[in-house]
Amino acid sequence: MGKKVLILDGYNLLHRARSGFNRGDFPIVFNFFRGVRPIVEKFNPDFCYFTLEGVPVDNLAIDPQYKANRVVDPDDESYKSFKTQKKVCIDLLQSYFPIRVVKHPHYEADDVVYNIVKNCASDDEVTVVSSDSDFIQLYNEFDNVDLWNPISKSFVKKPDYDYVTWKSLRGDTGDNIFGIPGVGDKTALKLVRTPSLLQEKLQNQNFKNIFEKNISLIKFSSFSGGLSNVLHLSSLKMNWNEIREIFETFEFHSMIKESTWEKYVKTFDNLWSHVKKDESCTVVNTAPFESEVGTDEYWNNLLDDAERGALSS
Repeated sequence: MGKKVLILDGYNLLHRARSGFNRGDFPIVFNFFRGVRPIVEKFNPDFCYFTLEGVPVDNLAIDPQYKANRVVDPDDESYKSFKTQKKVCIDLLQSYFPIRVVKHPHYEADDVVYNIVKNCASDDEVTVVSSDSDFIQLYNEFDNVDLWNPISKSFVKKPDYDYVTWKSLRGDTGDNIFGIPGVGDKTALKLVRTPSLLQEKLQNQNFKNIFEKNISLIKFSSFSGGLSNVLHLSSLKMNWNEIREIFETFEFHSMIKESTWEKYVKTFDNLWSHVKKDESCTVVNTAPFESEVGTDEYWNNLLDDAERGALSS
Protein backbone atom coordinates (compact mmCIF):
# COMPACT_ATOMS: atom_id res chain seq x y z
CA MET A 1 0.00 0.00 0.00
CA GLY A 2 1.40 3.37 -1.03
CA LYS A 3 1.95 6.42 1.14
CA LYS A 4 0.16 9.76 1.07
CA VAL A 5 2.65 12.47 0.20
CA LEU A 6 1.86 16.18 0.45
CA ILE A 7 4.17 18.73 -1.20
CA LEU A 8 3.74 22.41 -0.34
CA ASP A 9 5.06 25.05 -2.73
CA GLY A 10 6.74 27.11 -0.02
CA TYR A 11 7.00 30.61 -1.43
CA ASN A 12 3.61 30.32 -3.08
CA LEU A 13 2.02 29.78 0.34
CA LEU A 14 4.22 32.39 2.02
CA HIS A 15 3.18 35.07 -0.46
CA ARG A 16 -0.43 34.01 -0.13
CA ALA A 17 -0.13 34.68 3.62
CA ARG A 18 0.39 38.37 2.86
CA SER A 19 -3.40 38.59 2.46
CA GLY A 20 -5.89 38.24 5.29
CA PHE A 21 -5.38 39.12 8.95
CA ASN A 22 -3.29 42.31 9.13
CA ARG A 23 -3.02 43.32 12.77
CA GLY A 24 -0.05 43.06 15.12
CA ASP A 25 3.64 42.66 14.35
CA PHE A 26 3.43 39.21 12.74
CA PRO A 27 0.26 39.03 10.59
CA ILE A 28 1.96 37.04 7.81
CA VAL A 29 3.24 34.49 10.32
CA PHE A 30 -0.26 34.19 11.76
CA ASN A 31 -1.88 33.78 8.33
CA PHE A 32 0.72 31.25 7.27
CA PHE A 33 0.44 28.91 10.25
CA ARG A 34 -3.32 29.28 10.42
CA GLY A 35 -3.47 28.38 6.72
CA VAL A 36 -1.12 25.38 6.78
CA ARG A 37 -3.10 23.47 9.41
CA PRO A 38 -6.34 22.96 7.40
CA ILE A 39 -4.31 21.88 4.34
CA VAL A 40 -2.57 19.19 6.39
CA GLU A 41 -5.88 18.24 7.97
CA LYS A 42 -7.60 17.89 4.59
CA PHE A 43 -5.01 15.55 3.08
CA ASN A 44 -3.78 13.86 6.28
CA PRO A 45 -0.46 12.90 4.67
CA ASP A 46 2.11 10.38 5.83
CA PHE A 47 4.91 12.66 4.66
CA CYS A 48 4.93 16.37 3.94
CA TYR A 49 7.51 18.51 2.12
CA PHE A 50 7.86 22.29 2.01
CA THR A 51 9.99 23.39 -0.93
CA LEU A 52 12.13 26.53 -0.97
CA GLU A 53 13.76 28.43 -3.81
CA GLY A 54 17.31 28.12 -5.08
CA VAL A 55 19.01 30.17 -7.78
CA PRO A 56 17.99 28.77 -11.23
CA VAL A 57 21.55 28.54 -12.55
CA ASP A 58 20.72 26.55 -15.70
CA ASN A 59 17.81 28.75 -16.74
CA LEU A 60 19.81 31.94 -16.19
CA ALA A 61 22.59 30.50 -18.36
CA ILE A 62 20.04 29.90 -21.13
CA ASP A 63 18.49 33.34 -20.72
CA PRO A 64 19.96 35.97 -18.33
CA GLN A 65 16.60 37.79 -18.50
CA TYR A 66 14.69 34.82 -17.10
CA LYS A 67 12.17 36.26 -14.61
CA ALA A 68 14.00 39.62 -14.76
CA ASN A 69 10.58 41.30 -14.99
CA ARG A 70 9.85 40.44 -11.36
CA VAL A 71 11.35 43.48 -9.71
CA VAL A 72 10.92 44.31 -6.04
CA ASP A 73 11.90 47.45 -4.16
CA PRO A 74 14.22 46.37 -1.32
CA ASP A 75 13.44 49.61 0.54
CA ASP A 76 9.68 49.11 0.47
CA GLU A 77 8.51 48.73 4.07
CA SER A 78 5.87 46.10 3.31
CA TYR A 79 8.42 44.04 1.42
CA LYS A 80 10.97 44.32 4.24
CA SER A 81 8.29 43.21 6.67
CA PHE A 82 7.48 40.26 4.45
CA LYS A 83 11.12 39.18 4.28
CA THR A 84 11.45 39.33 8.05
CA GLN A 85 8.26 37.35 8.64
CA LYS A 86 9.09 34.90 5.86
CA LYS A 87 12.27 33.98 7.70
CA VAL A 88 10.31 33.54 10.95
CA CYS A 89 7.87 31.19 9.19
CA ILE A 90 10.64 29.07 7.70
CA ASP A 91 12.63 28.95 10.93
CA LEU A 92 9.61 27.86 12.97
CA LEU A 93 8.51 25.33 10.36
CA GLN A 94 11.89 23.64 10.17
CA SER A 95 12.42 23.73 13.94
CA TYR A 96 9.07 22.58 15.32
CA PHE A 97 6.92 20.90 12.69
CA PRO A 98 6.95 17.38 11.14
CA ILE A 99 7.30 18.93 7.70
CA ARG A 100 10.48 18.43 5.71
CA VAL A 101 11.78 21.80 4.54
CA VAL A 102 13.85 21.14 1.42
CA LYS A 103 15.68 23.03 -1.30
CA HIS A 104 18.34 22.69 -3.96
CA PRO A 105 20.88 25.54 -4.13
CA HIS A 106 20.85 25.66 -7.94
CA TYR A 107 17.25 24.94 -8.85
CA GLU A 108 13.84 26.44 -8.24
CA ALA A 109 11.25 24.96 -5.91
CA ASP A 110 9.28 23.74 -8.95
CA ASP A 111 12.16 21.48 -9.93
CA VAL A 112 12.52 20.14 -6.39
CA VAL A 113 8.80 19.31 -6.35
CA TYR A 114 9.15 17.51 -9.68
CA ASN A 115 12.06 15.40 -8.46
CA ILE A 116 10.29 14.47 -5.22
CA VAL A 117 7.26 13.32 -7.23
CA LYS A 118 9.57 11.41 -9.55
CA ASN A 119 11.11 9.60 -6.57
CA CYS A 120 7.77 8.58 -5.09
CA ALA A 121 6.52 5.05 -5.65
CA SER A 122 3.92 4.57 -8.38
CA ASP A 123 1.29 3.60 -5.80
CA ASP A 124 1.93 6.65 -3.61
CA GLU A 125 -0.82 9.28 -3.58
CA VAL A 126 0.91 12.62 -4.17
CA THR A 127 -0.73 16.02 -3.79
CA VAL A 128 1.02 19.28 -4.72
CA VAL A 129 -0.41 22.45 -3.16
CA SER A 130 0.16 25.59 -5.21
CA SER A 131 -1.65 28.17 -7.33
CA ASP A 132 1.26 28.10 -9.82
CA SER A 133 -0.03 26.80 -13.16
CA ASP A 134 3.44 25.47 -14.09
CA PHE A 135 2.68 22.37 -12.03
CA ILE A 136 0.02 21.34 -14.54
CA GLN A 137 2.82 19.68 -16.51
CA LEU A 138 3.08 17.06 -13.75
CA TYR A 139 -0.21 15.62 -15.04
CA ASN A 140 1.43 14.81 -18.39
CA GLU A 141 4.04 12.59 -16.77
CA PHE A 142 2.56 11.12 -13.59
CA ASP A 143 -0.69 9.26 -12.94
CA ASN A 144 -0.43 9.39 -9.14
CA VAL A 145 -0.33 13.17 -8.63
CA ASP A 146 -3.04 15.77 -8.02
CA LEU A 147 -2.67 19.55 -7.97
CA TRP A 148 -4.62 21.47 -5.33
CA ASN A 149 -5.11 25.22 -5.71
CA PRO A 150 -5.22 26.78 -2.20
CA ILE A 151 -6.88 29.95 -3.50
CA SER A 152 -9.83 28.33 -5.29
CA LYS A 153 -9.70 25.41 -2.82
CA SER A 154 -10.17 22.95 -5.62
CA PHE A 155 -8.22 20.42 -7.68
CA VAL A 156 -6.80 21.68 -10.94
CA LYS A 157 -8.27 19.94 -13.98
CA LYS A 158 -5.96 17.64 -15.93
CA PRO A 159 -5.31 18.89 -19.49
CA ASP A 160 -6.01 16.71 -22.51
CA TYR A 161 -2.94 18.09 -24.31
CA ASP A 162 0.80 18.40 -23.67
CA TYR A 163 1.09 21.40 -21.37
CA VAL A 164 4.83 22.06 -21.85
CA THR A 165 4.47 22.13 -25.64
CA TRP A 166 1.47 24.45 -25.41
CA LYS A 167 3.16 26.87 -23.01
CA SER A 168 6.43 26.82 -24.97
CA LEU A 169 4.50 27.95 -28.05
CA ARG A 170 2.55 30.77 -26.41
CA GLY A 171 5.21 31.77 -23.84
CA ASP A 172 4.92 32.75 -20.20
CA THR A 173 4.98 36.51 -19.64
CA GLY A 174 4.98 36.01 -15.87
CA ASP A 175 8.42 34.41 -16.16
CA ASN A 176 9.60 36.79 -18.89
CA ILE A 177 9.51 33.98 -21.47
CA PHE A 178 8.35 35.33 -24.81
CA GLY A 179 6.20 33.16 -27.04
CA ILE A 180 6.42 32.72 -30.78
CA PRO A 181 5.13 35.83 -32.60
CA GLY A 182 1.58 35.36 -33.81
CA VAL A 183 0.92 32.35 -31.58
CA GLY A 184 -1.66 32.85 -28.85
CA ASP A 185 -3.56 30.40 -26.66
CA LYS A 186 -5.90 29.12 -29.38
CA THR A 187 -3.23 28.76 -32.04
CA ALA A 188 -0.91 27.03 -29.58
CA LEU A 189 -3.65 24.55 -28.70
CA LYS A 190 -4.34 23.88 -32.37
CA LEU A 191 -0.64 23.20 -32.99
CA VAL A 192 -0.39 20.88 -29.99
CA ARG A 193 -3.39 18.88 -31.19
CA THR A 194 -2.19 18.77 -34.79
CA PRO A 195 1.34 17.26 -34.73
CA SER A 196 1.71 17.45 -38.51
CA LEU A 197 1.01 21.19 -38.47
CA LEU A 198 3.46 21.71 -35.62
CA GLN A 199 6.15 19.79 -37.50
CA GLU A 200 5.51 21.99 -40.52
CA LYS A 201 5.97 25.14 -38.42
CA LEU A 202 9.18 23.76 -36.94
CA GLN A 203 10.75 23.82 -40.37
CA ASN A 204 11.10 27.55 -39.82
CA GLN A 205 14.41 27.97 -37.98
CA ASN A 206 13.38 31.05 -35.98
CA PHE A 207 10.17 29.31 -34.89
CA LYS A 208 12.17 26.24 -33.90
CA ASN A 209 14.81 28.23 -31.97
CA ILE A 210 12.22 30.03 -29.84
CA PHE A 211 10.25 26.85 -29.25
CA GLU A 212 13.24 24.77 -28.15
CA LYS A 213 14.57 27.55 -25.92
CA ASN A 214 11.19 27.90 -24.24
CA ILE A 215 10.93 24.17 -23.63
CA SER A 216 14.31 24.31 -21.86
CA LEU A 217 13.06 27.12 -19.62
CA ILE A 218 9.56 25.77 -18.91
CA LYS A 219 10.04 22.02 -18.57
CA PHE A 220 11.03 20.89 -15.06
CA SER A 221 14.63 19.75 -14.64
CA SER A 222 15.51 16.23 -13.62
CA PHE A 223 18.43 16.23 -11.18
CA SER A 224 21.43 14.25 -12.44
CA GLY A 225 22.12 12.94 -8.93
CA GLY A 226 18.49 12.32 -8.11
CA LEU A 227 17.72 13.86 -4.73
CA SER A 228 21.21 13.40 -3.30
CA ASN A 229 21.96 17.13 -3.55
CA VAL A 230 18.62 18.32 -2.21
CA LEU A 231 19.12 19.70 1.26
CA HIS A 232 16.89 18.75 4.17
CA LEU A 233 16.77 21.70 6.57
CA SER A 234 14.37 20.41 9.23
CA SER A 235 15.21 19.22 12.73
CA LEU A 236 12.00 17.13 13.00
CA LYS A 237 11.94 17.44 16.78
CA MET A 238 8.61 17.77 18.54
CA ASN A 239 8.16 20.52 21.14
CA TRP A 240 4.57 21.78 21.11
CA ASN A 241 4.96 23.63 24.39
CA GLU A 242 7.76 25.73 23.01
CA ILE A 243 6.03 26.64 19.79
CA ARG A 244 2.88 27.53 21.75
CA GLU A 245 4.94 29.87 23.92
CA ILE A 246 6.32 31.51 20.80
CA PHE A 247 2.83 31.95 19.36
CA GLU A 248 1.81 33.46 22.70
CA THR A 249 4.58 36.07 22.51
CA PHE A 250 3.31 36.89 19.02
CA GLU A 251 -0.18 37.35 20.56
CA PHE A 252 -1.82 34.69 18.40
CA HIS A 253 -4.56 34.35 21.01
CA SER A 254 -7.18 32.71 18.78
CA MET A 255 -4.72 29.95 17.81
CA ILE A 256 -3.51 29.02 21.27
CA LYS A 257 -6.74 28.91 23.25
CA GLU A 258 -7.24 25.42 24.65
CA SER A 259 -9.85 23.97 22.27
CA THR A 260 -8.21 25.46 19.17
CA TRP A 261 -4.73 24.37 20.20
CA GLU A 262 -5.79 20.78 20.82
CA LYS A 263 -7.16 20.62 17.30
CA TYR A 264 -4.02 22.25 15.92
CA VAL A 265 -1.70 19.73 17.59
CA LYS A 266 -3.88 16.75 16.63
CA THR A 267 -3.72 17.74 12.96
CA PHE A 268 -0.04 16.81 12.82
CA ASP A 269 -0.27 13.51 14.74
CA ASN A 270 -0.08 11.33 11.64
CA LEU A 271 2.98 13.16 10.32
CA TRP A 272 4.76 12.87 13.66
CA SER A 273 3.99 9.16 13.87
CA HIS A 274 5.81 8.56 10.60
CA VAL A 275 8.76 10.69 11.63
CA LYS A 276 9.14 8.55 14.77
CA LYS A 277 8.60 5.20 13.06
CA ASP A 278 10.82 5.55 10.04
CA GLU A 279 13.13 8.50 9.69
CA SER A 280 14.74 6.73 6.76
CA CYS A 281 11.64 7.62 4.77
CA THR A 282 13.14 10.99 3.95
CA VAL A 283 14.38 11.09 0.39
CA VAL A 284 16.75 14.03 0.84
CA ASN A 285 20.22 14.58 2.17
CA THR A 286 20.04 15.09 5.94
CA ALA A 287 23.58 16.41 6.32
CA PRO A 288 23.70 19.85 7.99
CA PHE A 289 23.52 22.41 5.22
CA GLU A 290 26.52 24.31 6.62
CA SER A 291 28.72 21.45 5.46
CA GLU A 292 27.32 21.78 1.96
CA VAL A 293 27.60 25.50 1.34
CA GLY A 294 29.61 27.06 4.15
CA THR A 295 27.53 29.53 6.13
CA ASP A 296 24.00 30.63 6.96
CA GLU A 297 24.76 33.91 5.19
CA TYR A 298 25.17 32.01 1.94
CA TRP A 299 21.61 30.72 2.21
CA ASN A 300 20.31 34.16 3.10
CA ASN A 301 21.93 35.55 -0.04
CA LEU A 302 20.47 32.73 -2.13
CA LEU A 303 17.00 33.47 -0.80
CA ASP A 304 17.47 37.16 -1.60
CA ASP A 305 18.66 36.40 -5.13
CA ALA A 306 15.83 33.94 -5.65
CA GLU A 307 13.11 36.35 -4.45
CA ARG A 308 12.30 37.58 -7.92
CA GLY A 309 11.84 34.01 -9.06
CA ALA A 310 9.48 33.09 -6.26
CA LEU A 311 6.88 35.89 -6.39
CA SER A 312 3.62 34.16 -7.16
CA SER A 313 0.91 35.40 -9.45
